[in-house]
Amino acid sequence: MSSSIHFPPCTVVLAYSGGLDTSCILVWLKEEGYDVITYLANIGQVEDFDAAKKKAESLGAKKVFIEDLRAEFVEEFIWPSVQASAIYEDRYLLGTSVARPCIARRQIQIARQEGAQYVSHGATGKGNDQIRFELTCYALYPEVQIIAPWRIPEFYNRFVGRKDLMEYAEKHGIPVPVTPKAPWSMDANLMHISYESGILENPKSHAPADLYLMTKNPEDAPNSPDVLEIEFKKGVPIKVTHVKEGKSKDTPLDIFSYLNEMGGRHGVGRIDIVENRFIGMKSRGIYETPGGTILYHAHLDIETFTMDREVRRIKQGLGVKFAEMLYNGFWYSPECEFVRHCIDKSQESVEGKVQLSVFKGQVYILGRESPKSLYNEELVSMDVQGDYDPCDASGFIKINAVRFVSFISKLKCPQKSWGVPHC
Repeated sequence: MSSSIHFPPCTVVLAYSGGLDTSCILVWLKEEGYDVITYLANIGQVEDFDAAKKKAESLGAKKVFIEDLRAEFVEEFIWPSVQASAIYEDRYLLGTSVARPCIARRQIQIARQEGAQYVSHGATGKGNDQIRFELTCYALYPEVQIIAPWRIPEFYNRFVGRKDLMEYAEKHGIPVPVTPKAPWSMDANLMHISYESGILENPKSHAPADLYLMTKNPEDAPNSPDVLEIEFKKGVPIKVTHVKEGKSKDTPLDIFSYLNEMGGRHGVGRIDIVENRFIGMKSRGIYETPGGTILYHAHLDIETFTMDREVRRIKQGLGVKFAEMLYNGFWYSPECEFVRHCIDKSQESVEGKVQLSVFKGQVYILGRESPKSLYNEELVSMDVQGDYDPCDASGFIKINAVRFVSFISKLKCPQKSWGVPHC
């Protein structure tokens, strides 16, 4: 007489999109013996969440979580990025990067809640997202084990291309897309849409006109601008008003959604760049970030108006460092927490209103006001001397010139070096 011990299957929480890749991963994980809980985050993308839930259930998901994270995405992730003026390599406003710690945080909360030992995702083995997801997971749940199918040889050798995934889907009753797939990949959230891969991998190829989904072509945008007033407090927007229509929004989610609508209408926030991935390769990405672009310009203006010059110089350096950490997936690192705290401190006096217009792909600053302005109209006026003695400038200039004189005197032939014809 023999006896056997039966262990319950391990539980994995899968970050699920409802698309072909993660649907195949769901079924594959079940084949490997896991109980699969699927989790889909609503961070502002256009998605049929009910259909995705039904699809996951039909494919054997033990539980399905559809989580509306839009409000916390804006308040806890986008707003700190606005305060930081976060921009990666001078152009990218980090729309995908800032969403990943928000998504992964909730995935870990669900894993802990459900007693799951594993989490899984569909990020590729060549991109940044695998790093962003997994660093967040390990920071918040150190004991968790991560299943990344696109880094497992048995998986990626079995599914070399889309054709293999389609065949697997048909074999296992996974509904396949009925419309042709766009020849590029796309990631959408409340802050932006990114496009990469496929025909876009040739950096010389122009983006097709029908690629953009969030913004109008600036050439087709309205022939008159929309003028907006954005009010800030502690570096974050607390109200946006359409000056002509009198329409206003005053909750974080409504403010950002409305700025997306206005920016999208005028084709604001399109960029086409080659960037440096953290993993060590260059990639071409096309992004449209309408609301984020408007806020970047408005915040920059009110910050310069209200912040001391030397404080802002330090804060600019912190903003660059923050952008790099955010891009690389280090949101939950001790250094990123420290930098966020410093930036938040710098924003205490960043308060006031900025008026701007959006028109034909551009953001134009029109004016600003603040009770905490450091601008002294009388002091800077060319018509009023004010509390300033022009004679003091002579000594200021001479003291600054001391360093130049010392440097030039050490050159062998300073006149020649500086373009003077004779020594």
